[in-house]
Parts: sequence; structure tokens; C-alpha cells
Amino acid sequence: MALIGGAAAVVVGATGFGVYALVGGDSKGGGSVASDEGNGEEKAEKGPPSASEVRTTAKRFLTAWSSGDAQKAAKLTDDKTQAAERLKGFKTDARVAKIKLSQGSASGAKVPFDVTAQISYAQQSATWSYASSLEVVRDKKSGDPVVAWKPTVLNPKLKEGQSVKTGKAGTPPIKAVDRNGAALSKEEHPMLGSILDDLRKRYGDKTDGTPGVETRIVDSNGKDTGTTLRTLSKGTPGTLKTTLDKDMQVAAEQSVKGKPKAAAVAVQPSTGEVRAVANSPAESYNNAIRGSLAPGSTMKVISAAMLLDKGLAAPDKPHPCPKYEEYGGWKFRNDDKFEIENGTFAQSFARSCNTAFISQAKELKDDDLTKEARDVFGIGMNWQVGTGTFDGSVPVQSDAQMAASLIGQGAVRMNPLNMASVAATVQSGTFKQPVIVSPSLDDRKIAKAARTMKPQAHSDLKGLMKLTAASGTAAKPMAGLGGDVGAKTGSAEVDGQKKPNAWFTAYSGDMAAAAVVPDSGHGNENAGPVVRKMLDAAAG
Repeated sequence: MALIGGAAAVVVGATGFGVYALVGGDSKGGGSVASDEGNGEEKAEKGPPSASEVRTTAKRFLTAWSSGDAQKAAKLTDDKTQAAERLKGFKTDARVAKIKLSQGSASGAKVPFDVTAQISYAQQSATWSYASSLEVVRDKKSGDPVVAWKPTVLNPKLKEGQSVKTGKAGTPPIKAVDRNGAALSKEEHPMLGSILDDLRKRYGDKTDGTPGVETRIVDSNGKDTGTTLRTLSKGTPGTLKTTLDKDMQVAAEQSVKGKPKAAAVAVQPSTGEVRAVANSPAESYNNAIRGSLAPGSTMKVISAAMLLDKGLAAPDKPHPCPKYEEYGGWKFRNDDKFEIENGTFAQSFARSCNTAFISQAKELKDDDLTKEARDVFGIGMNWQVGTGTFDGSVPVQSDAQMAASLIGQGAVRMNPLNMASVAATVQSGTFKQPVIVSPSLDDRKIAKAARTMKPQAHSDLKGLMKLTAASGTAAKPMAGLGGDVGAKTGSAEVDGQKKPNAWFTAYSGDMAAAAVVPDSGHGNENAGPVVRKMLDAAAG
């Protein structure tokens, strides 16, 4: 310590960048600082650091860091403990063998710098380059200029509690294939992107693949956050067989292309295996299997099954279909206010008469529809498809809301996967939970319905859906299909939309499919052609 012009001067040796510097000089004139060895009577410097202090402090910190001395670098920050831990972890956990830091020109108290790090893990190494920055502030106690410690000093993408780790990249990548072994890549089938990513997370470690090596951000528990900073190797993909059918997948993708937010799914009734999943646009939310939308009149398939099971309706028996029907204080009506005088239940179903269902609400308990949906069709159970899904919801409702549920409005929520499964259950007579990966791969327990429809109710319901496909609201999209066919249309009103969401669900032979085209109009005109293309693809 020497006294120069009435101000204390400190000479500091710093390897690699010379000798520093006068404290109390600069543009401030003869200021003073608190001394570590003094009697504490000197006051700590206040105010922002000078340009010289910013430049010098940044250089001292970066030099200590680049030399590998985490403790020395940490002492030049305002949080010595945290900085020392993180700087050490950056070397040991991120596997940074060498690091070069190039200081840029300061802007006020902020100093940018470039990082060039050499990462080494096992026999693999890579260069990792990026830009970062630091800020110089005054220590609240001593008044000395120090680096404000933040995770972003290490890397600008880091947040509080996060750190950088280099190692095996979780699960191995996968090479997904369809039921016949044909490859299914995100590049060729972008509409499968989110599903393929999820399948890798769930099943990558159950294949014969090997994980890659990545430098990535992890949280405070060491869990991967999904942010990869540098890839050292991509790993070897393991083959994962799915139940999808490439030809049907292509047909599904083509059928929804250009229809905003449209979604479609195909399911094989005899097995429950999912054959195709498509969403438009490809990067949109996966409404096909995760959506939660009012299904409109396609819900009448479940409602009709319930009425048939309870003996409250029969295809050839008279059944009221007036223009209006009131229940629970609400006045329900049919599309275009039509009515069927002296009609049968079969006619009402085929034409999708709302009031024919509302008129039976008084005969039902609040939970009757919920039980039918769950116990016969598996709706609302915990499906184990092999990827994340929303499994439908038919909550217990009362009064007008219960009546609205009968026609797929109110609180009922479905997606094309649910409605394709409903059609598949009608076709086969038994609910088979949809799967996209064989349960044998991970021994997961799939959902099973508590019961099946009564034989007569099942036969009658198939007849109703066949009539709808032949001469009812679904006739145009289903024209030309013979054999074991059935269909149901739907239009779900949504607040704020000029047009309803169009729905369509159908089966032909051993294939069932469903689609929704939001804000488009009637189901037969907008969703029907989507389903038809998938059924045609299944038929070859």
C-alpha cells in the first residue's frame, strides 16, 4: 500500500494482463475506498463503477475464469459462494476442458464477451462457441467494483436454479416404423412430429438404440429441461414399431391439409389399434388425440345406445321429433327448426333430430349418460394408448345441462380419437382401448369397459348408423360404400364462431374413423370427406 497524491494506490499482479491500477483516480478525483486492513473508518465508494473499473474488473474476472481458477473468479463477484459453485460445475459437469474468453467493448456497466469452450466427454470432444455478457456493479459492503453474478454469465440461456451438463442425452433416438415396417419420420410426416417426440421419451430406452451425447440445460434436480446447447453425437436410433399404417397416414394427412385446425384419427375396431393421426397445420396443437371439444350430434351415438339399452327407444317405434322441446328451463330446437310428424326413432336418428333426444331427458337420471359413456364406450377412463391423450369427458349434469349433453353440447368433451373409438365400439360391439404402441412393450394396463350393450341394442344401433349412412345426413360422404357400414354427423355450436365445428364419425368393414373441422359448418359437407378418404385408404 502506497500513498500517492493523498489517495491510496493498490498494486495488483494479474497473470496474463499486466499490473493494475490506481484506486481513487479516474475521473472522480481523489475518492477513497474501504480497506480490508483498515480500521473501518473509510466509507465505501458509492455510485456506478467508472469505465476503467468496469473494464478492469471484467478483465480480471474473465482471466481468472479462463485460467480455471473458479475460486479466484468467484471472489470478484457479488455472490462468491454461488459463483464458485457454478463456475466449478461448469467445468466438471459441463465437461469444459478448456475455455477461451474474448472481452468486447463495454456499454456502460455491461461487458459482452465471446466464449469458445472445448468440451470433452469419454472419447468424444467438440468446440462450443457462443456470446455472453456480464455486468459490473459495486459491492454493497466494500464498494469495490465486482461482477454481478447471474446464471446468464455462464450462458445467456440459463435461468435461476439451472446449470449445464454434458452427458448421454436421455433416451436414445428412435426409428419409428408402421405396422408393416415402413419408416415414419418427422421430415416425411410432420403431422406426427409431437407423437414421435413423445414416443422417443417413453420408449427410446426400450429399443436397441444408443443415446447421443449432448451439452444441455438441467434444472436444480438435474432433470433435462429440453434445451440442448451442443450436440457431440446424435446416437444410434432404435427401431420402434407402431400400429400406424403409412398408407392410411398419408391419406389422413392429405384429407386435412388446408383445413385450419382440422384433425382426424382412424382406429381398427377388431384390435383398437390406431392406424392414422393427422392435424392441420402440422405444427398446430394435437387436437386429434389431445383435443377437448364439444362433439355435437356425433354424441347421439352414445345417447342412442343408452336409450336403446333402457328401452326408451326402438328403431321402428314412434318417437317425437317436434320443432322445439323444453327441459330445465331451456328451449331446444332442431337445425332449421325442422320436425318429423309421426316419425320413428330411426328417422329421428338418421336426420339428427335434437328434440327426439331432449324429449327423453325427463326419463333419465343425471348420471345415466355418464355411466353409458364410461361403462360401454370407455369414455373418461384412463386410456394407456402409448402416447399422451385426452380420453373424453361426460360429466354428471342436471337439468338443461344434462339435456344438452344428450346432443353433444353442454360440458361433454371429445376429440377424433374418442369418436373414432365410439364408432369402432359400435362396429365390433366391444370397447377395445385404442393403442399406438403394443402394450406388450412396456406391460402397461389398458382400460377395459365394464360391460357391453345388450345384443338387441347393439344390433339396433348398427342399423341406425347404417340407415344414416345410406339415406340420412351422412349419405353423401358414404355414397358407394357397401357391406358393414355406419356413420353419424355432427355440428357443434361454439360461442364466438360464425360457423359450428363440423364432426363426422363412421366405420366401414374393420376400420373406423372420425374427424373434426372447426368453424366450418355441417359435418357431412366438411368432416365427412375427410373420414371417407381414410376409409377408402383402408379398403385399398
